[in-house]
Amino acid sequence: MHAVGIDSHKATLAACAVDEIGQPVAERTFANDPAGFRALAAWLGELGEIGRIGLEGSAGYGAAAARCLLGAGQLAVEVPPQLSHRERLRTRRAGKSDPGDALAIARVTLREAELPPVRLPDSSRELQLLVEARDDLVAEATRIRNRLHADLVVLVPGYSTAAANLVAASHRRTAARLLRRLPGVQAELARDRLARLETVVRETDAYERRIEGLVADHPLRSLPGAGALVTAKIIGEAGDVRRFRSADAFAMLAGVAPIPASSGQVQRMRLNRGGNRQLNRALYSIAFAQIRHHPPARAFMARKRAEGKSWREALRALKRHLARIVYRLLCQPLVSAAQAGA
Repeated sequence: MHAVGIDSHKATLAACAVDEIGQPVAERTFANDPAGFRALAAWLGELGEIGRIGLEGSAGYGAAAARCLLGAGQLAVEVPPQLSHRERLRTRRAGKSDPGDALAIARVTLREAELPPVRLPDSSRELQLLVEARDDLVAEATRIRNRLHADLVVLVPGYSTAAANLVAASHRRTAARLLRRLPGVQAELARDRLARLETVVRETDAYERRIEGLVADHPLRSLPGAGALVTAKIIGEAGDVRRFRSADAFAMLAGVAPIPASSGQVQRMRLNRGGNRQLNRALYSIAFAQIRHHPPARAFMARKRAEGKSWREALRALKRHLARIVYRLLCQPLVSAAQAGA
């Protein structure tokens, strides 16, 4: 029984099939369009019995191919880039190439039994797109503020005594007054940047209000520390929670499940640096907020510290605990946070 790996790009799909021990048996590149999907389906039919097909980027460039594979009755799973990157180093192929990437993806698909199914478009994907658009605007606003600050330092020395920052609307209005009558190209560009910053801030606020409306009634909002943006990030990155067999699989995706690193008589667990780093960051935000304001979380940290764990180790344990709660809330929308054990 073969396993197939597909490395998706904007214009092409590189595919590689491996046998039961991970040796490549066939490789081919297809166009990432309807004609290429038909050719891919025909090629898969020629291979014989196929266990699973792993795709990297099934929510991006490989989304259309994933839909076609599922429509044809194939079992398609998502391969995280972290796993394929580590496997790529063991392929012994010189350099980096699309067929080599497909081979690494195929071997991960063959070896890893707990890979989640590929994501199909749904409301969680739309929420993910909104969060990403908002994050892009926040990054643009930061860039504009930094450049505008550099302009103001030259044009209005000591301006920070009147406008401590360019985040608050009142300080931006002050900066606008300081720039209003200044001559020269740099002052003109600074005024343009300030106007653009106002536009970006309004667009960001509009996205945040839209996101808030979409997640206002979600059970995750009842979890202390899970604000609207964090909730939206979790929903968007996790997708349909039914993709995961258990809370452990969800924790592994989020990179909060510790990895065994024992040797001989030394029994220990090490930090998991893989997984979805956006999900990991969202769980960190919840954990950090709870440590500051939620008594049960503070008691949890105290217990772990009493067991001899460092502060960072206790925080990782809290994130792992929160992953179980988040998973249960995602699986059972009608369960309250108190019932879920928060």
